[in-house]
Amino acid sequence: MQNPEVIIIGAGASGLMCAIESAKRGRKTLVIDHANKAGKKILMSGGGRCNFTNYTIEAGNFISANPHFCISALSRFTQWDFLAMVEKYRIPFHERLHGQLFCDDSAKDILNMLLDECKHYGVTILLECTLQALERTSGGFALQTSKGQFHCQSLVVASGGLSIPKMGGSPLGYKIATQFDLPVKATRAGLVPLTLQDSDKEQLAPLSGIAVASQVSFQQLSFKENLLFTHRGLSGPAILQISSYWQPGSSLSINLLPAIDLLSELKQSRAQGSKLKLQTVLCDLLPKRLLQTLLSEELLDLPMANCADKHLQQVTNSLQNWQVKPNGSEGYRTAEVTVGGVDCSAISSKTMESLTVPGLYFIGEVLDVTGWLGGYNFQWAWSSGWCAGQYV
Repeated sequence: MQNPEVIIIGAGASGLMCAIESAKRGRKTLVIDHANKAGKKILMSGGGRCNFTNYTIEAGNFISANPHFCISALSRFTQWDFLAMVEKYRIPFHERLHGQLFCDDSAKDILNMLLDECKHYGVTILLECTLQALERTSGGFALQTSKGQFHCQSLVVASGGLSIPKMGGSPLGYKIATQFDLPVKATRAGLVPLTLQDSDKEQLAPLSGIAVASQVSFQQLSFKENLLFTHRGLSGPAILQISSYWQPGSSLSINLLPAIDLLSELKQSRAQGSKLKLQTVLCDLLPKRLLQTLLSEELLDLPMANCADKHLQQVTNSLQNWQVKPNGSEGYRTAEVTVGGVDCSAISSKTMESLTVPGLYFIGEVLDVTGWLGGYNFQWAWSSGWCAGQYV
């Protein structure tokens, strides 16, 4: 297809969705991607099961310098609209915590659905096709690629962000925005494990593999999810969530027993005349190795009857207001998303078109819209791709 009307750069979630909608309208649509397979991040997501959306989608589940930007797209193509596609293809799925929806079988089911829709509506997908040069023309855009030159009226940038370079993450979309004088918000790794200062890493390394329920807080934000100790630092859903907000040099407050009032329970145990040691009581609540790392042996060996209020308060502070200052994050190598991106103030929230360059559209992760863990980023891809598809 040498002269498509629409070219979409990126055969990921948003790009494929946009292609389907564009082609439905009778537009000759070409998708190009430098990868050897379409939808690589779809296939690896959710442990291979693809957390494709969430039952509850709200603007508050997204991070952006323009927090209202996402509302229009999310309200016009909702989670229920995507679910209708999933059900049309009879893809079995299930709900996990917090409304997260996963395939029962494989993420391939979602990708195959999108590719089948593309085929049905006549979308051409050209893989292992690298963009080499891009120009604005009187009739639209001229693209020089590793597979020849193409011209189009509408160009959609669905190239994603910097996360997981081995799956295709690159700065291409930001470079295109900059080429056309569109502002780009500073980027950083999001939904990513955090690393520790050397002293903390040495202390906590023996805990690698332990997962506990927690509430992790930064400034006014808190997430109640599991926390996982790793040999490099901290991970698990609670840490991934807070990582998108955490700022270098700042501390996190971690409550390792978010479901109970620990101080009251310890005082009650003492009042009942318990002859047990403090460690024995606490071992009913948390792994022994974790307790021995965060609390002194002298404190843990105290009989409950000998525990003064100051001892119980010390234990409570250590376990329910544990202060950790991460050293940094594991970076884009393991980040699920990129925070920041093409400034939404330069883009129409209705059409995803540049406000200053007619015919140029940006969708999905390349924009400064980042969802929480739990299917929100996929829903943004579906919604933003669908919206652009109505206008390209």
